[in-house]
Amino acid sequence: MSSQEEVPTRVEGADGDALAEQLGDHVIGRDDHSNTRGFVIRPDEVQDVLTILRDEAGFDHLSCLTAQQYDDRYESIYHLKKFDDPRQEVSVVVPTSTENPVSQTAEPVYRTAEWHEREAYDLVGIEYEGHPDMRRILLPETWQGHPLSLDYDQDRPQIVTLEEHQNPLQEDHVTENADTILLNIGPHHPATHGVLHLATVLDGEQVLDVRPDVGYLHRCEEQMAQSGKYRHEIMPYPDRWDYTANMTNEWAYARAIEDLADINVPDYAKVLRTLGVELSRMAGHFLALGTFALDVYGDFTAIFQYAFRDREKAQNILEDLTGQRMMFNYFRLGGVIWDVPVPRQEFFDKTRDFVDELPRALEEYHNLLTNNEIFQLRCVDTGVLEPDVAKQYGVTGPVARGSGVDYDLRRDDPYGYYDQLDWEVVTEDGGDNYSRVLVRLREVEQSARIVEQCVELLEEWPEDDRQLQSNVPRTLKPPMDAETYRAVEAAKGELGVYIRSDNTPKPARFKIRSPCFHNLSALPEMSEGELVPDLIASLGSLDIVLGSVDR
Repeated sequence: MSSQEEVPTRVEGADGDALAEQLGDHVIGRDDHSNTRGFVIRPDEVQDVLTILRDEAGFDHLSCLTAQQYDDRYESIYHLKKFDDPRQEVSVVVPTSTENPVSQTAEPVYRTAEWHEREAYDLVGIEYEGHPDMRRILLPETWQGHPLSLDYDQDRPQIVTLEEHQNPLQEDHVTENADTILLNIGPHHPATHGVLHLATVLDGEQVLDVRPDVGYLHRCEEQMAQSGKYRHEIMPYPDRWDYTANMTNEWAYARAIEDLADINVPDYAKVLRTLGVELSRMAGHFLALGTFALDVYGDFTAIFQYAFRDREKAQNILEDLTGQRMMFNYFRLGGVIWDVPVPRQEFFDKTRDFVDELPRALEEYHNLLTNNEIFQLRCVDTGVLEPDVAKQYGVTGPVARGSGVDYDLRRDDPYGYYDQLDWEVVTEDGGDNYSRVLVRLREVEQSARIVEQCVELLEEWPEDDRQLQSNVPRTLKPPMDAETYRAVEAAKGELGVYIRSDNTPKPARFKIRSPCFHNLSALPEMSEGELVPDLIASLGSLDIVLGSVDR
């Protein structure tokens, strides 16, 4: 845990003294982080404390849970925010002994804690008393040890037996004297957007229960980041988390370490970052629209191809800017690697032509997709996610805004150049599969507005003031036990990174908050009581990437 004496705290927002008074004797210590106030509590009082913070203080968003082990204790950190104002933050720190790492579950207070705590148990080894389903979530049940614990043996061979880890391709079967059937969808189904297994219980074709089974694409991204140095070795990894709209991932890491190490970013570099990220967001939304049309009514020749046509235009501009078509690695701590290509005007004209063509392209999408009777029958009033339920599961991005949750970190917790530009946050109130499509189409329009303004700014920027990076030490060593959690608005929602430093060039703990992980956890709420085709449509409307879910 950090102390106020060791860490230069730059906290704004939540009133720590007022919160401490509300929590009273529940607080046994203070642990202020770089981004917010932190309160240390007893492991058997988690639900009481979180209930007070949710119901009395208004912290209705469990954004992330970070679990870690020290030499003398285990620790769970609940990162709380408010959907109405995410700059209001608080961290609830729950230490447990190394001999008995057991803490009370937060699931009755925040539904999203179920998956959070399963992951913390799986990778770190903390158990959560009262948890409704305390199983591993990324690794097989027969896995020995917890990979992020200090005593984990990396060289120990692991054997996964089929008796313990049942083959998901087993024959479908029915229970004796029952009318239900277990249907395994996946783990390699064409409509799952990756390697995902859905254990689905059916009554006829009606979904009674669905359990997403993830972990098939777990790539140890947090462990790899903890093995890399801050300055250059970590930045190539984020592009691989969500590889469909991935430049925002770089900003998530940059924002966290720039906050922790107190690194400033020149305004010119902020504009370049904003330009690249919004082009990447459009590329991601075009892919989501094209694959969704393919999911719900098999439209490959029209919508899918149109979507890839427009995605390719955005990709071409990004390739001109970064030199890469997929793994951009464009961000650097304190700025970006280089300026727009020369001749500059040619790049600006190409970008402006793309933006100018978008209104006609979007009209085509509405004519072929949202006005299509078959598409409407498949999407209107299916996969409904009520706003209160979305908040309980920590759902963000277009999925939340499609349920009327007016939450966007670009506006609500400004970073980059967003607060200097004219644009709007898009919401729809339907809460169904159709609303989520409308949000993405309308967000493409807003991204185009942002890109157009960025181009105008870059064109007019004085040549002698085009600073691409601030001065960053060759070796970064943030203070001992300094901690921060920072997030950005990715194409799929809130993408956050927690970092704890230990005065070395590498992070002591690196935790990734994936929007896909949270959004997928809400799939049962959207699908129970509906038909199997509606389940596939609801899954597609989430726009998940399994590389981001599993990390």
